[in-house]
Amino acid sequence: MAKILGLNAGHPDSSAALVIDGIIVGACAEERLGKRLKHSNEFPLNAVMAVLDTAQIRLDQVDAIAIASDPRRNFLQKVKFGLNDQTNLFRAALASLRKIGVRSSSKVSDRLNAELPGTGNQRFTGKIFHVEHHLAHIASAYYTSGFDGQVTGLSYDGSGDFVSLMLAKCNAGKIDVVDRVHLPDSLGIFYTALCQFIGFDKFGEEYKVMGLAPYGQNNYSNEFSQLIEIDSNSNCWFRLNQKYFNMHSGKGADHLSNPRIEMGRMYGEALEELLGPARMSRESPIEQRHMDIAKSTQMKFEDVAIAMVRKAYERVPSTRLVLSGGCALNGVCNARILRDTEIEELYVHPASSDDGTAAGAALYTAANSYGEISNQLLQSPFLGPRRDKLFDLMQSEMVTTFDVKVFHAFEEVANIAAKLIADGFVIGWYQGRSEWGPRALGNRSILGNPLDPTMRDKINTKIKKREGFRPFAPSVIEEDAHIYFSQTVKSPYMTFVVSVKDEWKAKLPAVTHVDGTARIQTVSKENNEKYYRLLNEVKKVTGIGMVLNTSFNENEPVVETPEQAHACFERTDMDALVIDNTLFLKNSLGLDELL
Repeated sequence: MAKILGLNAGHPDSSAALVIDGIIVGACAEERLGKRLKHSNEFPLNAVMAVLDTAQIRLDQVDAIAIASDPRRNFLQKVKFGLNDQTNLFRAALASLRKIGVRSSSKVSDRLNAELPGTGNQRFTGKIFHVEHHLAHIASAYYTSGFDGQVTGLSYDGSGDFVSLMLAKCNAGKIDVVDRVHLPDSLGIFYTALCQFIGFDKFGEEYKVMGLAPYGQNNYSNEFSQLIEIDSNSNCWFRLNQKYFNMHSGKGADHLSNPRIEMGRMYGEALEELLGPARMSRESPIEQRHMDIAKSTQMKFEDVAIAMVRKAYERVPSTRLVLSGGCALNGVCNARILRDTEIEELYVHPASSDDGTAAGAALYTAANSYGEISNQLLQSPFLGPRRDKLFDLMQSEMVTTFDVKVFHAFEEVANIAAKLIADGFVIGWYQGRSEWGPRALGNRSILGNPLDPTMRDKINTKIKKREGFRPFAPSVIEEDAHIYFSQTVKSPYMTFVVSVKDEWKAKLPAVTHVDGTARIQTVSKENNEKYYRLLNEVKKVTGIGMVLNTSFNENEPVVETPEQAHACFERTDMDALVIDNTLFLKNSLGLDELL
């Protein structure tokens, strides 16, 4: 029964995951802990401590470490690129050497042995494996999909180990790589560059383009045909016109919210000549032109992705597809894959961004080096640190500003929470272990009434403090989803955007986007029993088993601890907070009246 620690280190969204006997028992992104910097690429020391503590094991009991990167892979392609782009050869080579240093076996083991509290004689002496970036992505999806027989595995993102796309044939617990797309061709870089062009220049803001796109028209389709084209050459798949894009250079380098992440401009002056001036300041108004560029970006992305999936189906014939990589978080495209391709069953890993590679590397190592293949459906995405004891807030001075009630039974607090939601109040909802991945799935969520026409603006302006065009997701009882949405999909991880039925669009204004769609989360008793019970309590009051669900945070990583949840509640305009069976109310609500 091998204990394998998976790491995504020296890369954005650094993370740790622990796999025992082929099963993920704990997983956490570093951004949730420590310095709490979004998309942190710091060494995931806090995440390692969290997953080891969850399983109650020491570092010396770990049999192997699996690092989700192999910088020595694709060496010839790196050399070829460098020779063809000698202007940036030194910068590219330096970046590659830096990654090799950070992720080397000796560096990782030495750092864990030196910095992990309480190691002493409990030093790691096991084996270390390197798993190529996209192979780890595919493994994260395949080994948690529950699919049997032949399965198509596909991973695509900006880049990892000099690859932007990987196709694999998955069967009988084995993953055979069929093809790769190497840099500089990258669908992820295409999307990120246009994201920067529109003015969203911080790392990981591509979701804003998805939110803005429905406000625009596809008026730049002719221009976008010059940016990226579908290529019939099986060794390329698609081509990114390097006249308009830069991988290692551009108009200066931007220091993002995390000072350790630097991302240069990925587009060049030729793109401004083609599309007009870029929106350089985040304070500048978003014009209709920017909305139209966002729409054209999304449409071109979808067209290339659909062609990519069809080609994957030709190369690895299967109606079952497992998908991962940062681009797999594009829920609009995911729903279209099911509508417009041969794929009948699509599994998207909940942590498809790079944090998920930690689990993928550990799962791949368990299956291929220890023979511990456990290809079963992920039973729960709630893999964050265990917290057997909540903090004793009752004796804190902070409590004096709130009414507090501890309920003996969950049904009691769920009943009160449902009434608050129905009455138009906004509540913070904190239960159990945190979600693995970027989506709030009902354990670290802010909840509201989807029927309330003021709810979206209220949360955007007073709580989330973000752009008004950003949509919110509905969490809906799984068996009721067909009532409200036109495309029937199971979406427990909020990875599909589907159309709201015409008769419900006006009735669900808080969760229906401007184009009549919604990024849905389907909730069953099996995937989150407490959240399912809350939705049923809401249904008793409103007649609809649905809530508006957004992540529990305010311009920060999603809250991980009860203390962080309470602090976010205190400094925002949330009306109530539920932590397990404890209810906190702003005094203005009046606890006596509710009870």
